[in-house]
Amino acid sequence: MRFFVIDDSTLIVEAVTQILRDAGHEVQSTTSPQDAVDAVLAFKPDAILLDLMMPAIDGYELCIRFRRLNELDQTKIIILTGKSYEFDKRRAKGVGADAFLIKQALISNPERFLQEVMSVMSKDITLCYWGTRGTLPVPGKNSLRYGGNTLCISLSVDDEPILIFDAGTGITCLGEHLSAQKEHRVTAKLFISHPHWDHINAIPFFAPLYVQGNEVEIIGPAHGHMSFREIVSAQMDDVYYPVTIREFAARVYFRDMREETLRFGNFEIQSMLLNHPGTCLGYRITHNGRSVCYVTDNESYPADDSLFDPEYEERLVNFVRETDILITDCTYLDEEYPAKRGWGHSCTREVALLADKARVRSLHLFHHDPGQDDAAIDRKLAQATGHLERLNSSVKCACPAEVSSYVLGSQRI
Repeated sequence: MRFFVIDDSTLIVEAVTQILRDAGHEVQSTTSPQDAVDAVLAFKPDAILLDLMMPAIDGYELCIRFRRLNELDQTKIIILTGKSYEFDKRRAKGVGADAFLIKQALISNPERFLQEVMSVMSKDITLCYWGTRGTLPVPGKNSLRYGGNTLCISLSVDDEPILIFDAGTGITCLGEHLSAQKEHRVTAKLFISHPHWDHINAIPFFAPLYVQGNEVEIIGPAHGHMSFREIVSAQMDDVYYPVTIREFAARVYFRDMREETLRFGNFEIQSMLLNHPGTCLGYRITHNGRSVCYVTDNESYPADDSLFDPEYEERLVNFVRETDILITDCTYLDEEYPAKRGWGHSCTREVALLADKARVRSLHLFHHDPGQDDAAIDRKLAQATGHLERLNSSVKCACPAEVSSYVLGSQRI
């Protein structure tokens, strides 16, 4: 691999360079941060090791400059500093650094230093399913294989804030999982597709919201005159629930989301309005060149339907194009759809066509109807797979089970 080291200390540059070269890597460096941008662009490294405390231009400013350059989109930025404060770690993440390493503890131990650097270079995105059902939870013996909780998934990359999508009953399982971790603080971004009950009604049961020191941002679409904070607050009004949002002990704040692009550290989140009653958003999440699309709820009409909108379908195809994983509404079997047309959900044929047109890598069927048992979901998977085979498609199809996980960036996808 190719590494570029930026530090105003000649001793640190020489030590880091020696460790990396002894491991077989190519290294260039500078002790002059003023000249770093041109030198990095000329070298095109896989990673930049960057000090924070430097004269003229500090590491934060350089990180911001690097992240503005399209040529360095795939380049990792590793902060290597003598500072160990939480404030500096948060700020480094905020300006786009991939990792924050303490130089004193690592350079004296070359083997550990290499392990830490290589772990950054091989970071994967872990996608976890905590609930896959739509409308209502389905407990009982007929949902043991795929699970009965309503919608919730999470995306995580090591120590970056966890991204959560939707807050059906599955988010209670995620909350228990996070609470059991050794990490004493949870930092999360909770994205809601839309405020129908099966997507928000377990927000009050997400345990990390009641723990001081945690930080959760809840992001979703406003509806008319109601902000998303007002929507969540209304659901927890004391007429309906004994605990209001004032009882949250964590730092909780809200953001109204439209069709736009947000960036959190190395995550980029794009949104698109979907074909569903009310205001509903789909999300495309990108991290270091890998992507997941979360598109639920959405109704894709057949091409011969009078409500078919070719412009919308083209926008949707482009939105999910060549994503690694497309998680999408596939509520109905083909034979069920005619009776449910106009309810805001899709069937296997249209979902398979979308995945094939967009040349996605993997298609994950999601938002199962509460009337479908495990055997019906098996049939749905077989039906979608059959459509893809007849299209001679390279798309892989799956029906993820509750508490299953997929790793982007490895063969476990």
